[in-house]
Amino acid sequence: MISTIHDTRIVNTGMKEKKMNIEIKKSYVVVQCNKFMKGIDRAYQYLSYYSFLRKSVKWWEKVVLHLSNCALFDVFFLCTGH
Repeated sequence: MISTIHDTRIVNTGMKEKKMNIEIKKSYVVVQCNKFMKGIDRAYQYLSYYSFLRKSVKWWEKVVLHLSNCALFDVFFLCTGH
């Protein structure tokens, strides 16, 4: 990963391999990405269930439809109190 915010530190994840009992180490950038991307991944998971994009739609229509779908999901998510 490329980041202008993080340095190249390697940190312990707090987990161990099951077979060799060695602590798992990852780059700090990867740990931070995994920590903060969960909400976005969940939103894309929900949006994939009700995708309405078709092959015949032009690329700019796909962009508009995707953005409107994201906006509708955000409104639904806020109104239901998740």
